[in-house]
Amino acid sequence: MSTDTAVGPAGREVRQTHRVVIRFAGDSGDGMQLTGDRFTSEAAAFGNDLATLPNFPAEIRAPAGTLPGVSSFQLHFADYDILTPGDRPDVLVAMNPAALKANLKDLPHGGILIVNTDEFTKRNLAKVGYEANPLSDDSLEPYTVHEVAMATLTRGALEPTGMSKKDAERAKNMFALGLLSWMYHRGTEGTEQFLREKFAKKPDLAEANILAFRAGWNYGETTESFAVTYEVAPARLAEGTYRQITGNLALAYGVVAAGQQAKLPVFLGTYPITPASDVLHELSKHKGFGVTTFQAEDEIAGIGAALGASFGGSLGVTSTSGPGVALKSETIGLAVALELPLLILDVQRGGPSTGLPTKTEQADLLQAMYGRNGEAPVPIIAPQSPSDCFDAALEAARIALTYRTPVFLLSDGAIANGSEPWRVPDVDELPDLSVTFATEPNAPDGSDEFWPYLRDADTLARPWAIPGTAGLEHRIGGLEKADGRGTISYDPDNHDRMVRLRQAKIDGIPVPDIDVDDPSGEAEVLVVGWGSSYGPIGAACRRVRAAGLTVAQAHLRHLNPLPRNLGDVLRSYRRVVVPEMNLGQLAMLLRARYLVDAHSYTKVAGLPFQAEELAGVLTDAVKGDLPA
Repeated sequence: MSTDTAVGPAGREVRQTHRVVIRFAGDSGDGMQLTGDRFTSEAAAFGNDLATLPNFPAEIRAPAGTLPGVSSFQLHFADYDILTPGDRPDVLVAMNPAALKANLKDLPHGGILIVNTDEFTKRNLAKVGYEANPLSDDSLEPYTVHEVAMATLTRGALEPTGMSKKDAERAKNMFALGLLSWMYHRGTEGTEQFLREKFAKKPDLAEANILAFRAGWNYGETTESFAVTYEVAPARLAEGTYRQITGNLALAYGVVAAGQQAKLPVFLGTYPITPASDVLHELSKHKGFGVTTFQAEDEIAGIGAALGASFGGSLGVTSTSGPGVALKSETIGLAVALELPLLILDVQRGGPSTGLPTKTEQADLLQAMYGRNGEAPVPIIAPQSPSDCFDAALEAARIALTYRTPVFLLSDGAIANGSEPWRVPDVDELPDLSVTFATEPNAPDGSDEFWPYLRDADTLARPWAIPGTAGLEHRIGGLEKADGRGTISYDPDNHDRMVRLRQAKIDGIPVPDIDVDDPSGEAEVLVVGWGSSYGPIGAACRRVRAAGLTVAQAHLRHLNPLPRNLGDVLRSYRRVVVPEMNLGQLAMLLRARYLVDAHSYTKVAGLPFQAEELAGVLTDAVKGDLPA
């Protein structure tokens, strides 16, 4: 990807490149997530477009030096708009033999490999099945290898502080960060300020990490091992103020903004669960914006409190992942019956059961669609990227408040923990979500009765009455209600009518038509995705088109109800390919609804699709080589 070279200080070659993918990998206690996040922050501040992929074990402290204990952080940054964290790293930083063994298969020949030699002891090598040291048996010959004794050099840099050797070694991740920051011409001021703020209560620890960071920078500057440094220019992004944001952070900000735009207090009733817990952590910081967070004793209590808050006139929200949705299903059905607004933030992870808590999957779609007893329709929205979580949260809140219904928002682990630049919107750009509460009796016969299920003619939404409002007392609960009056009813015809009205309300929600990206207008293959597959699908389409082939792309945000033009779009292409990180859930829905022969391409490995693999699938589809 290099475009130009120049000679920098000390006669080193400075290579201009459009994009770079870096992966930091080490033991789960080596601080790889912090290291990657700090490099990401500097790339964002510099103005690069970027995408990240954190990957870490589910165990709080997996066995040190083992393959299950490897933690990694991949960052893709560029001088143009990018869609994914990259398929393969250009640079791999391996802090121990386990990290090398787990990640080397992804490093292409000729790639840069930076290895912490201090960890390549006989014991650590044997622990992961190396019979010989790969640093000395020529097995790494296809790569550009830089052997760096990071622990030794870090201890030496921190020796004047009097810190113990064991404690000093913990800062070796900052040494690695300093070295990579030097290698890619990143500034130092931001990281040093961050470290002083992070360890403000322990200034000695802050200064030790800064010394290690500077030692890594200075090592790059003084060693003769690194003959080339690299520069990646800022990207040309649309005008505005940008910040780096993760999906969970954007989701939390979207919920806060929804409360402000609706002029309602926000109540989050939840229970911590990976990978959704950061939504709770962030929302707990925003009491000043009318946000109340309640960490309940379990998932059932969390959603029960959230639904109760909605009954009381708040924007009720609950956050969870797939196992928690299973526990919440009865109360979601109650919210459907009560016809009250409720946001259900499902950050999907690998399943079933406990499954893969820290890995990503898109396997909760059918659970969101049908995972309740009886006919209990719920709108479903899926953001396509970390920054899109903000807008998706606002859209989910708009539907919930307008139509008096629970709404599912399906994020996933890749979106939740990944990050990208986000253009901070002006408040004036945000939608008005104001609601009107019932204030007086509404009986159609002019009496002084309040009918809680007398519906709006356009939306079919029932009135929202604040408890305690004089004259608006009404019965709530899970038993079926009489249409209009809201009294308990066991009448068969009434139940049939109420079931159909609730379904008609959801079916009637207007959602935008689906847009199709078909630059040539001549494509015969349409690839349809939803959620986090947007980036890999988009990158794959770019590759296929660059090879001279034509392919069209359409991406679904609204999964229930589906866009009204979707059937016509699907039927206008000879072949439809649906990549999903499940066993074909959307494809099954499209086949059943529109009777199209949607070809399902699936992956359930706990990792996102790669653009390379999808490009191969789409190429086969264009050439008519897909299996029947």
